[in-house]
Amino acid sequence: MQLSTRHLLGIKDLNRQDISLILQTAEQFKEVLQRPVKKVPSLRDVVIVNLFFENSTRTRISFELAEKRLSADTVNFTASASSVAKGETLLDTVNNILSMKVDMVVMRHSASGAPHFLAKHIPAAIINAGDGINEHPTQGLLDAFSIKEKTGSLEGRKVAIIGDIMHSRVAQSNIYLLKKMGAEVVVCGPPTLIPKYISEALGVNVSYNLKETLEWCDVANVLRIQLERQNQVLFSSLREYNLAYGISRELLDSLHKEIVIMHPGPINRGVELDSDVADSKQSIILQQVENGVAVRMAVLYLLSNQNKA
Repeated sequence: MQLSTRHLLGIKDLNRQDISLILQTAEQFKEVLQRPVKKVPSLRDVVIVNLFFENSTRTRISFELAEKRLSADTVNFTASASSVAKGETLLDTVNNILSMKVDMVVMRHSASGAPHFLAKHIPAAIINAGDGINEHPTQGLLDAFSIKEKTGSLEGRKVAIIGDIMHSRVAQSNIYLLKKMGAEVVVCGPPTLIPKYISEALGVNVSYNLKETLEWCDVANVLRIQLERQNQVLFSSLREYNLAYGISRELLDSLHKEIVIMHPGPINRGVELDSDVADSKQSIILQQVENGVAVRMAVLYLLSNQNKA
């Protein structure tokens, strides 16, 4: 089987079969990662550039590790240490890198649509590692993989996405993916952090009541408050946010069932999640990080095969 696309620009562009193929392939790579020798020669002689115009820790390290496990040759590019700081355009930067015969580009950029722009102008395969407030497709895939691994299925699963929906590319990718795979989705947060159009445009229900949302869901994917993307005051204080939408041990213990807690990281401890929740047995946050490598290996492997075809 092959993917229906040459690039991974967003979950919006994938069909159900693509998602299933990526998740199945990730299962095989997760088995590889349990072996004493974790390296496979699948991407030998494939050159991948990691093109990060925004700060990243988990995503960047996860991609680098996935590339190394597949035996690819990698080049790491940081905008602040490059000619971009001198005014070089995005297209010039990438064309210069491509003249060095690069096969794939993993790209994070603060502008929504930047990976789509590149895909139209250069022949290399593009993987979107997060573009503005648009999408973060590999995070959506690893979240889905983690839910499936923990609960057995995505079909019919009730998933709540809680927090700063307005500024979250993770929320958008998760919603697209979960809906395509038959899950029910509710978004929950302060009215100022939930886009007005989201219910009609993306087919999700909206809740402003955290306790009711947690009683409803099987899985709570809790998002970080992205203060760096907010150009106006959208809630009174982090303390007030925590009182209304923070998840505490006491709140979880008051529910009538045990739910799964997720977070794409980095966690603002004491804001959206208390430490005794983030580190509890209900939390699969560290499994998400581990699964990220297997999922990104699957994406790199499948796109490499697609672009050889």
